[in-house]
Amino acid sequence: MDNLTPFNPAYSVLDQAYSVNTMAKKQFVGIDGAPTTLLLNGNVPIESINGAAGLIIFNDKIAIEHQTEVNAYFSKAIQLGQSDYLAVSLNAGIRNYVANYSTLGPEDPSFANDVRQTRPNIGFGVMYFTDWYYLGISAPELTITSLGTASVQSTYNFRSHYYFTGALLADLGEDFKLKPSVLVSYAKDVPLVADISGIFYMKETLGLGAGYRTSQNLAAGIITLNLDQVHIGYSYQFGTSSSNLGGFNLATHEVTLSYRFGKGITKRKLL
Repeated sequence: MDNLTPFNPAYSVLDQAYSVNTMAKKQFVGIDGAPTTLLLNGNVPIESINGAAGLIIFNDKIAIEHQTEVNAYFSKAIQLGQSDYLAVSLNAGIRNYVANYSTLGPEDPSFANDVRQTRPNIGFGVMYFTDWYYLGISAPELTITSLGTASVQSTYNFRSHYYFTGALLADLGEDFKLKPSVLVSYAKDVPLVADISGIFYMKETLGLGAGYRTSQNLAAGIITLNLDQVHIGYSYQFGTSSSNLGGFNLATHEVTLSYRFGKGITKRKLL
């Protein structure tokens, strides 16, 4: 909800400001080797053509597996009406995958050889947006050959992904707004995943909300703080099944931090 550009770079044209965005996510806190994700992207507006360009750096680690991805992107919006726009984007880069089998048992010949793979990556995104809503489709990771040969990661994280995104901003009065949004992701041979979220904003500064992920029965509490140049967000995700509630529940923490700068900077758009 706070930074959609890594999923669909066409989103980058919605905010015509220079920006640096970071995200850190730690899943299943308390388990050794649990998934950790780090994300960094920088955005440079190109006002003369109503476009933007930037760089996305993604680092994902789980147990012995480690994936690093670097993508450069370019996006451009075309005005269709008084407040209607269609944005398109292209991105390209590389994806590197490492599985350190040798750390599992140096004396076992079955784990003697580590796996290292590097593949080129290409992707695209399309987004239709107005002042109060957007709809988008994207495939930012179109690798011809899937990465990953170990554990469950090979069935999900290292394949081509396809996304549908949508959100709207409803005005509830002079000082209050509501932003519901959805992110639907699909990968071959993997169940469809939908993340549904909603944030209630006060004075366009403080946001409180909740989210739900359909495939794993996960809920989340969300808090955001939007200032002129700085944005801070935090999400706490937890299981909602009977085995989680009132019992053993390993939570996921996600923190986002963004900084906007440039001449004539205005307040960050909630969309």
